[in-house]
Amino acid sequence: RDWSSDVCSSDLKASLKLADYVITEAGFGADLGAEKFFDIKCRKAKLHPDAAVLVATVRALKMHGGVAIEDLEKENVEAVGRGCTNLARHLRNLRTFGMPVVVAINRFTQDTAEEVERVRATASGYGSEVIVASHWSDGGEGAEDLARAVVDLAEHGQAQFAPLYPDDLPLWQKI
Repeated sequence: RDWSSDVCSSDLKASLKLADYVITEAGFGADLGAEKFFDIKCRKAKLHPDAAVLVATVRALKMHGGVAIEDLEKENVEAVGRGCTNLARHLRNLRTFGMPVVVAINRFTQDTAEEVERVRATASGYGSEVIVASHWSDGGEGAEDLARAVVDLAEHGQAQFAPLYPDDLPLWQKI
């Protein structure tokens, strides 16, 4: 591929030339962040990603499930379940781009096994491998399983990446 495009940052260009795998944060959420990355950055830079990682936290899913900030430390499997509708939507969004997805549950010490299992069940139901990552508490060692899962997903060539609309579509139709 031609990585000389001005759309690629110099860091990304260097990474793509020097490393076997390059991971970049596309932005917050698979609605706006992924849309911007896949439909604009990848198109203009001629990037063809091999996998996507969707990061989820029990805390955020509880908030999506209606739990007040002051109650986030308490176990609430039902709220996690309600919040998982948000997780499911992000998984569906990523799939529309033809991306295989691994879900990383960024586990914190207050997350209970039942809450984590609810997230795992939802993501697994959408055909995604789920990895519980403990890099928050364990540093790099806590992300090793995630790294292996991403490499495995990228190596199996399941990605059928495609932007959602043609480049020459008028702006208002793209929106």
